[in-house]
Amino acid sequence: ISGRNKGVLCWLFILFSSDWTAAQISFSVPEEVDKGTVVGNLARNLNVNIRDLQTRNLNIVSGYSKKYFEANFKTGDLFVNERIDREELCPNTIKCTLNLEAILSDPMVLHRVEVVITDINDIAPNFVEKSYSLNISELSPTGEHFLLPLAIDADTGSNSVKTYRLSPNEHFSLDVQSGGEHSVSAELVLLKSLDREKQPAIKLTLTAVDGGNPSRSGTSQIIINVLDTNDNHPVFSKSLYKIQIFENLPKGSAVIILNATDSDEGLNSEIEYSLRKKGQDRVIELFQIDSKTGAILVKGKIDYEEHSAFEIHVQASDKGQPPMSGHCKVLVEVVDLNDNAPEITVTSLVSTVKEDAEVGTAIALVSVLDKDGGENGRVKAVIANGAPFKLDTNYKNYYSLVVNGPLDRESEAQYNVIIVATDEGTPSLSSTSTLAVHISDVNDNPPRFSEPLVNVYVRENSPVGALIKTITAVDSDIDQNGQVSYSFLQSNSDSLPLSTMININSETGDIVSLQSFNFEELKTFQFKVQATDSGVPPLSSNMTVNVFILDENDNSPSILAPYSEHGSVNSESIPYSAEAGYFVAKVRAVDADSGYNALLSYHLSEPKGNNLFRMGTSTGEIRTKRRMSDNDLKSHPLVVLVSDNGEPSLSATVSIDVVVVESTADIQTQFRHVPIKEESFSDLNLYLLIAIVSVSAIFLLSLIALIAVKCHRTDGGLGRYSAPMITTHPDGSWSYSKSTQQYDVCFSSDTLKSDVVVFPAAFPPVDAELISINGGDTYTRTQTLPTKEKVREGAFVSVWFFPTVHKHAKHLDHETAEDKVNRVSLNVMQFCSNMSDFFFFFKKAYQDEKKCHLPGKNRKVSEMSMMHHLNKHTLS
Repeated sequence: ISGRNKGVLCWLFILFSSDWTAAQISFSVPEEVDKGTVVGNLARNLNVNIRDLQTRNLNIVSGYSKKYFEANFKTGDLFVNERIDREELCPNTIKCTLNLEAILSDPMVLHRVEVVITDINDIAPNFVEKSYSLNISELSPTGEHFLLPLAIDADTGSNSVKTYRLSPNEHFSLDVQSGGEHSVSAELVLLKSLDREKQPAIKLTLTAVDGGNPSRSGTSQIIINVLDTNDNHPVFSKSLYKIQIFENLPKGSAVIILNATDSDEGLNSEIEYSLRKKGQDRVIELFQIDSKTGAILVKGKIDYEEHSAFEIHVQASDKGQPPMSGHCKVLVEVVDLNDNAPEITVTSLVSTVKEDAEVGTAIALVSVLDKDGGENGRVKAVIANGAPFKLDTNYKNYYSLVVNGPLDRESEAQYNVIIVATDEGTPSLSSTSTLAVHISDVNDNPPRFSEPLVNVYVRENSPVGALIKTITAVDSDIDQNGQVSYSFLQSNSDSLPLSTMININSETGDIVSLQSFNFEELKTFQFKVQATDSGVPPLSSNMTVNVFILDENDNSPSILAPYSEHGSVNSESIPYSAEAGYFVAKVRAVDADSGYNALLSYHLSEPKGNNLFRMGTSTGEIRTKRRMSDNDLKSHPLVVLVSDNGEPSLSATVSIDVVVVESTADIQTQFRHVPIKEESFSDLNLYLLIAIVSVSAIFLLSLIALIAVKCHRTDGGLGRYSAPMITTHPDGSWSYSKSTQQYDVCFSSDTLKSDVVVFPAAFPPVDAELISINGGDTYTRTQTLPTKEKVREGAFVSVWFFPTVHKHAKHLDHETAEDKVNRVSLNVMQFCSNMSDFFFFFKKAYQDEKKCHLPGKNRKVSEMSMMHHLNKHTLS
């Protein structure tokens, strides 16, 4: 098998990787025929149309060093391609057979072709000794036999030596003895007594003739030396001995003891035994004989696998002058022992096996040979370990190693297949061979992310090019199949395309920013990252990335109208008779940031000793601390500082000059520049008043309906919903929460002190912890649990009356809970502040002084002044 060429391996790989069948065809061809000699017709024996031979790629495969045969695609004939020498291929073998494989593809079919090489008479018999001397006493009686040298013929059967011929003479004839299947020998027979004095030497020609047609022959010259005296030769008890011996007999073991007798006396009867040296070199190497006892002893290693039988020629000679000798043959049959373990030869068809190889795919050829014979040479091969492979029998002791189960390189990259071959001898012998099967990778594993969704938090105003997140996907494949590249798949951002915001390194998975983010413009966005390997076809998987922009305190509070920020002075008037707690003014401000960065506090920055006014830190209301005294100044410049709770804190200031007047009649409205007209309401004012009253009526009816529905609700469902929220306390302060998704807006009965209450939507049942600022400007923690009905009804009110909330509701799914509360809270706060002022002025115009808290007792608000207030706040 080791001598096979690459073409053989290629065809055998194709053979055992496909479905095939096996059959046997037998041909015979004489040796030494000319190249091109047709052995037989394959097409006829294979039952294949001649035209299909080439399309089905007929190929002749053998395991010999030379390609002795080839096929003709046009005729389908199998012809001789190399000189065939039977004696070279099958020395000392009666039957010489060459085994071939005829392979057809589409479908794959294997036929075993056996070509018997018949012997031709191409070698003539040959004598080792061209000249042979024979001493014969003149006293030798007629009819005496003399052993002649044997001729050697490498041919077998009828072409081997069949007879001997002797040149014509008067004294001798030839006695040819046939040894059956073994050999033919010749003995010289004395016909007429010799007379040394007449003819001291006789030269004869011995010719060995084979049975070929035409026959071949070889000659040897026989020189007969006529001797005198000693006229009796030793005689063996048998001319032919047959014995059996076991192989591997120890050296010195006796095979047989021969006995020959000589009727002479004295020296002429003393016998010495010897092995004939001519023509049996192999025997002399393995056996020896004791010259005195006639015992044949083992001299070398007797191996059945090398020689199964021996023919030993023994000579017994006396010591007469001249000496005489007798001859016999000993046929030794060697009995086989199970002394050879099976030999395993593995020929790999592929260097690696793909992990997706189908069951039945051939990966190697396995041949098992045992030199022993009979049961000792019958062998069975199996796979010893639990590898997903099996051995399929092709013929005799030839197997195919095929895949027998699923392969997974990620679980097992290499299998060491242990093949054990065991013979049927007693005791049985076995041998083991290990084949390393390497599994090659296929792209059967997509890249895997550790989690399908990841949240990334990025501070606003972060520098361009900052690393946001490193995405990593792991692919259990190797080489190109395991090389992962990253790319963006999609984004839900409507404001800016994803390519202008972030970029991803396709090799490392690093996501970097392409711009600095502004929380006030963009609070969150989402995109998907796709990890794709380099396999064919490529496999991929996705990961969703939610990016949340974290707010920083980068916006200062902004003072709302009617007051202007720092740089101008605003004026307010109060009567000298004002009591403690008299309402002077209310400063409102907003902050574009969120969370604590937008939680504002109000403070008065006043000179020392001025303790006339106090300011609500959370409401922005300026009230008097006490009554006026004569020692108080008539004008009090106040600087209001509005600060947020960010780190670091940002602030804004507004200046208010509070003037003390003697009576409420001296208080001038801030709209005094508007001329008062005495004429009655115009149509425009009438329509505006009707619209205001209608809106107010609808609002009051909705509020009453909401309260009525709430009164019929029980608190049994409170346990199901809880979440952080924003609410107000009696002093008008705001409580802060981190998350909400849907907002309910309701008004309190006193719009001067309570601006708005915002309830969140339903959440899973947890206790909601609130942080609120009470009237004493201290922080407390409260818990609130809104009902599902309150959420639904409040949502109706918020959408109906507050377009700002409704406008932003569509973005809630893309914001964090904290961002939703912050954004909606600011919008609701601003709107409620405007609504509070609106109803404040409305009550000033149509309610009495005590309920409306108007300064002065008999003051009337002019139509134009009232309409100016209404128009301004309606627009707001």
